[in-house]
Amino acid sequence: MSACTQCGACCASFRVDFAVQELDSQDGRVPSGLADVLTSSTARMRGTDNQPVRCAALSGRLGEKIGCGIYEWRPSPCREFEEGSEACQRARQRHGLAPLYD
Repeated sequence: MSACTQCGACCASFRVDFAVQELDSQDGRVPSGLADVLTSSTARMRGTDNQPVRCAALSGRLGEKIGCGIYEWRPSPCREFEEGSEACQRARQRHGLAPLYD
């Protein structure tokens, strides 16, 4: 089991902006109902601009069992996020979770 399916801290820490062309309404794969179009070129996952941050596609409990409701169709910033990266470790720390690698 990936640490990501038990964590979810990244989905509750960062704003997720991506190209509008990634939306299914623009022939992409990200469900348009879970994103807000900001400009003619940029969309944002709902919930990632809230305080506290929590992506609208996230389900479950942080640090226990978590899942992405659109994992197969998630936007490029989510696809590019790396488990164990510096940003991952910061997100985990922000939510009181232990570092992945000591």
